Amino acid sequence: METHRLVLPADLNQFGFLFGGRLLAWVDEASWIAASLDYPHCQFVTKAMDNVVFRHAVREGTILRIRCGMVREGNTSVSYQVDVVDECSEHRPIFTTVVTFVSVDDEGRKRSVRA
Repeated sequence: METHRLVLPADLNQFGFLFGGRLLAWVDEASWIAASLDYPHCQFVTKAMDNVVFRHAVREGTILRIRCGMVREGNTSVSYQVDVVDECSEHRPIFTTVVTFVSVDDEGRKRSVRA
């Protein structure tokens, strides 16, 4: 799954750079959407991001491409590789991580991703 985000003034800190937390929220949302499309019968909650390292600063007006692909399926969890790049300079990854989700029932108990 792939999506794009435009970095707007409300996404910036006082120095004019993208807030790291805003990027993490976009990564979490995009990978959750990918998991929910792959497993429409599941209710997923985020369990972990394996690495949080921001490689380059991001300024207003930057178009970010967020790519998500499944890398692991367990009994109750799935993991997605997420790569974020500046659309205008694709050779420069801004952020990469693996996000893991757990499938839960209505009471929050783990359940199989295979219904």
